[in-house]
Amino acid sequence: MKKARIKTPLGIAELCGDENGLSSVKVMDVGDLSSEIPGELKLPIEQLQAYFIGDLKDFDLKLNPQGTDFQKKVWKKLIEIPYGTTTSYLKLSRDLGNEKAIRAVASANGKNPLWIIVPCHRVIGSDGSLTGYAGGLHRKKWLLDLENPPNQQSLF
Repeated sequence: MKKARIKTPLGIAELCGDENGLSSVKVMDVGDLSSEIPGELKLPIEQLQAYFIGDLKDFDLKLNPQGTDFQKKVWKKLIEIPYGTTTSYLKLSRDLGNEKAIRAVASANGKNPLWIIVPCHRVIGSDGSLTGYAGGLHRKKWLLDLENPPNQQSLF
Protein backbone atom coordinates (compact mmCIF):
# COMPACT_ATOMS: atom_id res chain seq x y z
CA MET A 1 0.00 0.00 0.00
CA LYS A 2 1.40 3.39 -1.03
CA LYS A 3 0.90 6.46 1.16
CA ALA A 4 1.25 10.19 0.71
CA ARG A 5 0.57 13.15 2.95
CA ILE A 6 -0.27 16.59 1.62
CA LYS A 7 -1.30 19.90 3.11
CA THR A 8 -4.93 20.92 2.62
CA PRO A 9 -7.10 23.74 3.98
CA LEU A 10 -8.47 21.21 6.51
CA GLY A 11 -5.14 19.87 7.76
CA ILE A 12 -2.83 17.12 6.60
CA ALA A 13 -4.52 14.62 4.29
CA GLU A 14 -3.12 11.11 4.17
CA LEU A 15 -4.02 9.13 1.07
CA CYS A 16 -3.46 5.39 0.78
CA GLY A 17 -3.84 3.24 -2.28
CA ASP A 18 -2.24 1.03 -4.87
CA GLU A 19 -2.83 -0.19 -8.42
CA ASN A 20 -6.27 -1.46 -7.30
CA GLY A 21 -7.40 2.05 -6.39
CA LEU A 22 -7.59 4.57 -3.59
CA SER A 23 -8.40 2.84 -0.30
CA SER A 24 -8.42 5.69 2.20
CA VAL A 25 -8.24 9.43 2.69
CA LYS A 26 -8.10 10.81 6.19
CA VAL A 27 -7.44 14.28 7.47
CA MET A 28 -5.46 15.01 10.62
CA ASP A 29 -4.29 18.13 12.39
CA VAL A 30 -0.56 17.38 12.25
CA GLY A 31 1.80 15.11 10.38
CA ASP A 32 4.85 15.09 8.19
CA LEU A 33 4.30 15.91 4.52
CA SER A 34 5.48 13.53 1.81
CA SER A 35 8.54 14.56 -0.13
CA GLU A 36 7.63 12.23 -3.00
CA ILE A 37 4.23 11.21 -4.31
CA PRO A 38 3.81 7.60 -5.53
CA GLY A 39 2.47 7.36 -9.08
CA GLU A 40 -0.70 5.60 -7.92
CA LEU A 41 -1.61 8.62 -5.78
CA LYS A 42 -0.81 11.47 -8.18
CA LEU A 43 -4.26 11.63 -9.80
CA PRO A 44 -6.16 11.42 -6.48
CA ILE A 45 -3.99 14.22 -5.10
CA GLU A 46 -4.48 16.36 -8.20
CA GLN A 47 -8.24 15.90 -8.02
CA LEU A 48 -8.35 16.59 -4.27
CA GLN A 49 -6.39 19.81 -4.76
CA ALA A 50 -8.70 20.86 -7.61
CA TYR A 51 -11.71 20.18 -5.35
CA PHE A 52 -10.30 22.40 -2.60
CA ILE A 53 -9.86 25.36 -4.95
CA GLY A 54 -13.36 24.89 -6.38
CA ASP A 55 -12.34 23.56 -9.79
CA LEU A 56 -13.66 20.00 -9.31
CA LYS A 57 -17.15 18.93 -8.34
CA ASP A 58 -17.05 15.20 -9.13
CA PHE A 59 -14.15 12.87 -8.48
CA ASP A 60 -13.28 10.35 -11.19
CA LEU A 61 -11.04 7.86 -9.44
CA LYS A 62 -10.63 4.14 -9.07
CA LEU A 63 -11.73 3.41 -5.50
CA ASN A 64 -10.92 0.39 -3.35
CA PRO A 65 -12.28 0.99 0.16
CA GLN A 66 -12.26 -1.90 2.61
CA GLY A 67 -15.50 -2.63 4.43
CA THR A 68 -18.50 -4.90 4.71
CA ASP A 69 -20.93 -5.34 1.82
CA PHE A 70 -23.45 -3.18 3.67
CA GLN A 71 -20.90 -0.41 4.27
CA LYS A 72 -19.91 -0.46 0.60
CA LYS A 73 -23.59 -0.20 -0.37
CA VAL A 74 -23.95 2.90 1.83
CA TRP A 75 -20.71 4.44 0.51
CA LYS A 76 -21.84 3.85 -3.08
CA LYS A 77 -25.08 5.70 -2.27
CA LEU A 78 -23.09 8.59 -0.76
CA ILE A 79 -21.31 9.11 -4.09
CA GLU A 80 -24.73 9.78 -5.65
CA ILE A 81 -25.33 12.85 -3.47
CA PRO A 82 -24.74 15.79 -5.83
CA TYR A 83 -22.12 18.44 -5.12
CA GLY A 84 -23.60 21.38 -3.23
CA THR A 85 -26.53 19.42 -1.80
CA THR A 86 -27.23 17.49 1.36
CA THR A 87 -29.41 14.61 2.42
CA SER A 88 -30.48 13.29 5.79
CA TYR A 89 -29.62 10.00 7.45
CA LEU A 90 -33.34 9.15 7.30
CA LYS A 91 -33.61 9.85 3.57
CA LEU A 92 -30.43 7.90 2.94
CA SER A 93 -31.90 4.94 4.85
CA ARG A 94 -35.09 5.18 2.81
CA ASP A 95 -33.12 5.39 -0.44
CA LEU A 96 -31.33 2.20 0.59
CA GLY A 97 -34.68 0.51 1.08
CA ASN A 98 -34.90 0.27 4.87
CA GLU A 99 -35.97 3.27 6.91
CA LYS A 100 -35.38 1.30 10.12
CA ALA A 101 -31.71 0.82 9.27
CA ILE A 102 -30.97 4.47 10.07
CA ARG A 103 -28.49 3.65 12.86
CA ALA A 104 -26.65 1.11 10.71
CA VAL A 105 -26.54 3.62 7.84
CA ALA A 106 -25.20 6.32 10.18
CA SER A 107 -22.58 3.89 11.49
CA ALA A 108 -21.47 2.95 7.96
CA ASN A 109 -21.36 6.63 7.05
CA GLY A 110 -19.09 7.27 10.04
CA LYS A 111 -16.74 4.48 8.96
CA ASN A 112 -16.29 5.84 5.45
CA PRO A 113 -12.53 5.57 4.79
CA LEU A 114 -12.58 7.95 1.82
CA TRP A 115 -13.35 11.32 3.37
CA ILE A 116 -14.32 14.01 0.89
CA ILE A 117 -13.97 11.64 -2.11
CA VAL A 118 -17.01 9.69 -0.87
CA PRO A 119 -18.96 12.69 0.43
CA CYS A 120 -20.18 11.59 3.85
CA HIS A 121 -20.04 15.27 4.86
CA ARG A 122 -23.19 15.83 2.77
CA VAL A 123 -25.32 13.81 5.21
CA ILE A 124 -26.99 15.91 7.91
CA GLY A 125 -29.74 15.50 10.49
CA SER A 126 -33.38 15.52 9.38
CA ASP A 127 -33.74 18.89 11.12
CA GLY A 128 -30.86 20.36 9.08
CA SER A 129 -28.35 20.13 11.92
CA LEU A 130 -24.73 19.22 11.36
CA THR A 131 -24.48 15.92 13.14
CA GLY A 132 -21.72 13.37 13.30
CA TYR A 133 -18.52 13.74 11.35
CA ALA A 134 -15.43 11.76 12.24
CA GLY A 135 -13.22 14.66 11.14
CA GLY A 136 -15.00 17.13 13.38
CA LEU A 137 -18.02 19.31 12.75
CA HIS A 138 -15.79 22.30 11.92
CA ARG A 139 -14.45 20.37 8.91
CA LYS A 140 -17.94 19.26 7.87
CA LYS A 141 -19.16 22.87 7.96
CA TRP A 142 -16.10 24.03 6.00
CA LEU A 143 -16.74 21.42 3.27
CA LEU A 144 -20.43 22.25 3.02
CA ASP A 145 -19.61 25.97 2.81
CA LEU A 146 -17.05 25.27 0.07
CA GLU A 147 -19.67 23.42 -1.96
CA ASN A 148 -22.49 25.84 -1.26
CA PRO A 149 -21.13 29.17 -0.03
CA PRO A 150 -23.45 31.13 2.23
CA ASN A 151 -24.99 34.13 0.50
CA GLN A 152 -23.57 37.43 1.63
CA GLN A 153 -25.71 40.47 1.24
CA SER A 154 -24.22 43.39 -0.57
CA LEU A 155 -23.69 46.57 1.42
CA PHE A 156 -24.44 48.72 -1.62
